[in-house]
Amino acid sequence: MRVALITGASRGLGEALATGLAADGWALVLDARGADDLGGVAARLRATGVVVRALPGDVTDATHRTTLVAAARDLGGIDLLVNNASSLGPSPLPPLDTYPLDELEAVLRTNVVAPLGLIQAARAELRPGATIVNVTSDAAVEAYEGWGGYGASKAALDQLSNVLAAERPDLHVYAFDPGDLRTQMHQDAFPGEDISDRPEPGTVVPAMIGLIASGRPSGRYRAADAASWLGATAGVAP
Repeated sequence: MRVALITGASRGLGEALATGLAADGWALVLDARGADDLGGVAARLRATGVVVRALPGDVTDATHRTTLVAAARDLGGIDLLVNNASSLGPSPLPPLDTYPLDELEAVLRTNVVAPLGLIQAARAELRPGATIVNVTSDAAVEAYEGWGGYGASKAALDQLSNVLAAERPDLHVYAFDPGDLRTQMHQDAFPGEDISDRPEPGTVVPAMIGLIASGRPSGRYRAADAASWLGATAGVAP
């Protein structure tokens, strides 16, 4: 039984990925801060016959991270760890010269420290050849006004992924950039604006699952380049 631990799984990309993996027979350990939404996702997936452990909590809490890993241990270990939970920071997005430093520290705790903390907590439960996916953003490599705090946190997550891959060649460590999606976080970044032109999260799930299954070398991958690992005629929906 393949086991995936996914953070931020109550909506958006995390929920879509959990749904895709469930359809492929994976057992799931799911995390999110919203207990009601997470419970709804778990109930829907369990109805398909999938084993699901849904544990609401905050990934910045070390005790909660330990609880997530213990749930995966009970299922036999971890084949896939997806650090998807993220914090945007203040909305509307402030420029860096007025960015509240306490807010920046909170973003870094969620987007950088917590993923590494979960990886460290899961170290003994990662099965041979396990895959770690750290969900990143083009804001990590591009200079967008207002995105300095979030972008800096994702740039740090990218480098964390790079170094971990060098230190753990026995694992597959991917920084995965899904591109702009129609999610609540993206809406929060553009309050009051219509983001209906952005693709739904589910459109990039084939790219994520294809990357996970491909066994490609550790590195940074964009959903926009999915044809390179899904095949010349494959990709993600526009």
